[in-house]
Amino acid sequence: MKVLLVQWMLCLMWSMSYAQSPTKVLVMEIRNDIDPRMNRYVELALDHATEIKADVVLIDMDTYGGAVNDADDIRTRILEYEKPVYVFINNNAASAGALISIASDSIYMRPGANIGAATVVMGGDGAKAPDKYQSYMRSMMRSTAEANGRNPKIAEAMVDENLEVEGVSEAGQVLTFTATEAQEHGFCEGIYNSLEDVLAANKIENYEMVKFELDATEKIIALVLNPFVSGILILVIIGGIYFELQTPGIGFPLAAATIAVVLYFIPHYLNGLAANWEILIFVIGLALIGAEIFVIPGFGIAGISGIVLTLASLVLVMLNNDFFDFTFVPMERVLGALTATLSGTLGAVILMFFGASRIGNTQFFQRVALANTLDKESGYTSSFNEGKDLEGKQGTAYTVLRPSGKVMIEDELYDAYTRGNFIDKGENIVVVSQKGTSLKVKKAE
Repeated sequence: MKVLLVQWMLCLMWSMSYAQSPTKVLVMEIRNDIDPRMNRYVELALDHATEIKADVVLIDMDTYGGAVNDADDIRTRILEYEKPVYVFINNNAASAGALISIASDSIYMRPGANIGAATVVMGGDGAKAPDKYQSYMRSMMRSTAEANGRNPKIAEAMVDENLEVEGVSEAGQVLTFTATEAQEHGFCEGIYNSLEDVLAANKIENYEMVKFELDATEKIIALVLNPFVSGILILVIIGGIYFELQTPGIGFPLAAATIAVVLYFIPHYLNGLAANWEILIFVIGLALIGAEIFVIPGFGIAGISGIVLTLASLVLVMLNNDFFDFTFVPMERVLGALTATLSGTLGAVILMFFGASRIGNTQFFQRVALANTLDKESGYTSSFNEGKDLEGKQGTAYTVLRPSGKVMIEDELYDAYTRGNFIDKGENIVVVSQKGTSLKVKKAE
């Protein structure tokens, strides 16, 4: 009897503690364009919701849309997420925002908010995209609406202006709902003024609201994606490579260029902007430039091709293109990427021509670079035979010279080379010059 009483009391205590534990609500904001950065933001937010064991995910939305491919990724993650996902449309959920909203388990809207207008448009001039893109968007809207028990024809009418839905929309106009209309036709569960009102409507009173924010690393990544910062990194990359070639062996310019390359490519790669083939183009471009400088005499096709590929890679990395398909890339982003790349390149050129001599004289550069000249007047020499007068001396080839080898002169061995002729072992030689580390010799007459 006592055992049963103890068990009953433990169950009662557990029930009371469980009842008192607050509902965890993770809030994420979709208040900018749907692009690779927003795609990554949503991915990190849902991962964080899983880590903290959130009971509900609440999306605070106000967006005019964005890239279809990124919206599809976000839609898929929301549909597959195990916990309830609510969306509160603060003002607008247009285009890709409408698709993401329909993917959520429940849609709530502020008075005066809108949802719809999901026609796919071109990135350059905002014109309507070809029908193959519209067909893909219509299919996604239909399937997403079906998955959450909403009318698929209404969802499709938000894309196709030619589709008429009886009692809802007429042909010739893309469907957009006000908050009241959305609620009337099953695309909104309620109209409220705040996130707190949405939770109250779902009878969630004892809750802990956690607003998701990017950590310091992700904020740095977001900062690097700024075209202005990207331009500075491009300047450091080009300038660092140039100064390393001008003063080989000092290491600092190369280290700076390497760090700039890492800071430039990794954030774009993590945000889905930099594709593997774009990074490969950059590597090939550098390889061609290196081959032109160190292997191929002069400066021709390889060098020019290397420069073009390198700069093209730096531009493409900033753009969400699909193998040179810029259909959904806004023109302002294309211009921003070109401006950042050309500005960084121009800045590097100016630094090369006007800053090289000044940088070489700075105290910092003197510390990291070997600036002293080890000349002969100071007692330095590159000759291993300094102090010996061997020019004109005769000896024998100690080894075969093809064209370099060893020679014996007055019972001492010396490194030697010819002007290109082969000399067999044992043949007589005469020293022509003793500059450098080896003796220049020729066959004795």
